[in-house]
Amino acid sequence: MTLSITLIIIIITVLVSIAAFTNDKVYNDFIFDPPAVTYNKQWYRFLTCGLIHADYGHLFFNMYAFYMFGDNVEENFILLFEQKGKLFYLLLYVTSLFACLIPTYLKHKTDNYYRSLGASGAVSAVIFAYIMLNPLQKIGLIFLPPQWGLPAFVFGFLYIVISSYLDKRGGGNINHSAHIFGGLYGIAFVIATSYLFSDYPVLEAFIEKVRNFTNRF
Repeated sequence: MTLSITLIIIIITVLVSIAAFTNDKVYNDFIFDPPAVTYNKQWYRFLTCGLIHADYGHLFFNMYAFYMFGDNVEENFILLFEQKGKLFYLLLYVTSLFACLIPTYLKHKTDNYYRSLGASGAVSAVIFAYIMLNPLQKIGLIFLPPQWGLPAFVFGFLYIVISSYLDKRGGGNINHSAHIFGGLYGIAFVIATSYLFSDYPVLEAFIEKVRNFTNRF
């Protein structure tokens, strides 16, 4: 049996995160430390910070959300891009780890007191790729049945608005900026790759589905 890219990423992330919980060297070497990038050119931290998490709750929530949306996006990528589907899906996840942290890095590149970790930005990219491909599917809160949820495009809009508000308010230990830019990157990635490598007009189809939905009211 061939494992999905989603499941392979989850297994690797869980193993590395658990190792970091008990090994300070792994934790300190992998965490996103902007000054270490600025002064020591440790660019790899953009990627490795997505393999570690603050605690088991943080790890579970991210991997649960990734699993819930990732398999669907991976299957859709295979339909869209055929033999290149798995490669593009892997590229979406890996490159979003870098892209979602660029604004964070620019803001904190010399801040010795700032650190960030977790796969939330990449998970957001996958969720928003799902929203672009399935705008009318219901998305609900964790553990609640889908029928109690909102259409995916509405959920995505509220997600960006709320994350933007929380990011501007500041405080807390959550990098809302990574959530926002991860989501926006996921949208851009799906539109660009579909335009270049597929005959399926993702953006046009998204707009048409949303228009037909809103015309019911």
